[in-house]
Amino acid sequence: MFDTVAMSRLTVAAPVDKMAEVLRACTNLGCVHLEAYNNFEDGVHVGRASGSEEADRVSSLLVKVRAAVSAFKPVNTDGPVPMSKVKDLLEGSFADELQKGLDLLDTQRDAEAELAVLDEQIHLLQRLAPLNMDLDLLSGSDRVEVFVAETGKASKTTSTFGSLMSKVQVSTAPGIVAVACLPSESAEVQMALGELGGKPVQIPNMAGTASEALKTLMSKRKEVEGTMYSASEDAARWARNNGRNILAVHEYLAKEDEIHTAPTQLAVTGQAFALDAWIPTSKEGEVRSALKPLASHIEVEAFVDDHHHHHDDDHGHHEEPTPPVALENDPVSRPFELMVGLVGRPTYGTFDPTFFLMLTFPMIYGLILGDFGYGFIIFLLGLWLGTKPFAADPVAKNGITILKWMGVWCMIWGFLFAEGFGFVWDNTGQMGDASPLAGIYAWTYENIHFPAFVTETLNMSYTHIPFHRATSSLSEYVLLSVYLGVAHLMFGFILGFINVARAHGMVAAFFEKGSWIIILAAGTLHIYGFLTTDQGVFDPTPYAIATLVGVGCLIIGLAVFEKFGWAGGLIMGPIETFGLLANTLSYLRVMGVGVAGVKIAEVSISMGWDLMMSGSGILSIVLGLVLFVFIQAFALALGLLSPSIHAARLHFVEWMGKFYDGSGRVFTPIGGRTLHTEGQS
Repeated sequence: MFDTVAMSRLTVAAPVDKMAEVLRACTNLGCVHLEAYNNFEDGVHVGRASGSEEADRVSSLLVKVRAAVSAFKPVNTDGPVPMSKVKDLLEGSFADELQKGLDLLDTQRDAEAELAVLDEQIHLLQRLAPLNMDLDLLSGSDRVEVFVAETGKASKTTSTFGSLMSKVQVSTAPGIVAVACLPSESAEVQMALGELGGKPVQIPNMAGTASEALKTLMSKRKEVEGTMYSASEDAARWARNNGRNILAVHEYLAKEDEIHTAPTQLAVTGQAFALDAWIPTSKEGEVRSALKPLASHIEVEAFVDDHHHHHDDDHGHHEEPTPPVALENDPVSRPFELMVGLVGRPTYGTFDPTFFLMLTFPMIYGLILGDFGYGFIIFLLGLWLGTKPFAADPVAKNGITILKWMGVWCMIWGFLFAEGFGFVWDNTGQMGDASPLAGIYAWTYENIHFPAFVTETLNMSYTHIPFHRATSSLSEYVLLSVYLGVAHLMFGFILGFINVARAHGMVAAFFEKGSWIIILAAGTLHIYGFLTTDQGVFDPTPYAIATLVGVGCLIIGLAVFEKFGWAGGLIMGPIETFGLLANTLSYLRVMGVGVAGVKIAEVSISMGWDLMMSGSGILSIVLGLVLFVFIQAFALALGLLSPSIHAARLHFVEWMGKFYDGSGRVFTPIGGRTLHTEGQS
């Protein structure tokens, strides 16, 4: 759960005629990540994709299926399709049924394209209709040229043309001018139209007046539009009826196509081939059993990174590829792999932060928004989204689960803060003793307290629940944000220490990450003493001395282990130390954004609710209701967006930056992941 999945190197050698069977067995196993062969030697070359008739059929059909998936965007809400049914579909009339769907799509698209052309022609004729002239006349002839232009200055045509009016025939209507002239006057006519700001109009190749042609085109447009809507409805119905099958067949064909193209990743000689791959170490027995009847040589070697070298200090060392990274989390925390994926996979052998993200991300989000009313709506939103067809997609499903976690934590903090929809629900709030929750909070205030040793240690004077973060407990809210930052960053440095110790040894870990732990711990205690006693900021306390020792260790770490050199270490060490202070104070955004959200919600009460409850008439009630609902909706939308961004930043930038390297390769076994089909191909 906390580490990436342990990987082993798989090497398989077998006769060339067994290649297809070995690749199919690997696909069926679903846990073999192929490494592309790139060490070219005499007599050894990269294999070729299968050129069999079956491979061509799969490839051709897959192109059509992918086109259908792209166009129809089908969803599967009924679960995987049995493999036997998929094969029956392919052996039966699936290809014909697929072509029927694609033909409906072509009909719809052709109608849409024709409609676009008709609309353009109709728009053109509508501009020409005011002239009330035959289109044949507007097209001109060999002896007479006709210019038609749109202009907002049609009324100034006579004055602009001047003496030219006696040499030409002009017809005007609001917004349009038509001029017939001999070829010898065409240049002057074009200059005059230019002075009017005229834009040339293309005359359609049609007979009769523009009004008559317009009637014909409108009738044709209605007919084409009917064809388009009919094809669209038929295509949508076809997609609903066949969507699940399309996705299942697409998954099956994609696997088959990968089997046929996989030889391009293998090393091949005249008689044999070699396959280089990675498998989860726990799957070794299963892989050996499946491949033993097919391969003449199988070797599985667990990956061990025992170099303990740092960065590029082994210039002559041949770098072996690092294993791809697979994550292994329980069903509860697995949805948060979506967030881990936003910053890349962790490098192999380091911590997988998925479980920790599950604990802290929605908790910090809830600490910022902290309103049980908004939290309840967010949770209901997650439930509603979960009923939609797109929720069957694993990515969407994980995102919806995270949203529901955010709503739950928002409700928890909201109850602790006694905040809901901007109201304070104990007897100190807007409703006073009339609040339906006043009795509950009166009991919690008297009977639930923060432990004395905690509040005294943290210098927090307020010890009761509810916790009024925007009023009487604002100073405690500030301290809570800072303490959260210190604890969160410290945990990140501890994880980073373990990561570096695993990769490069304890000495490197001490100077690279241990120095930061010393600086953060000692610096926090020194500042704590300054805030709670008469100690000065620059007094040489033991904690101040320890902080300087930490900075010295950091300089060594940067100079020696991070390869900055001594000059770089001496310069960057103190600068990076102040950067840690900025990281810690960055957690004050929890308080800042939280209080801002409270005040925005309060505006809905002062501007809307109070006006609505004033009883000053129907107009006041309606206006107050509109203001209350509008500002509440704005506060909720802002509450979904802003706290999410800030909570994500605190994790991705401040916290994960202390231990996380997202440069790992994703574990992608041949055949991919089975979602819409039962069993393996």
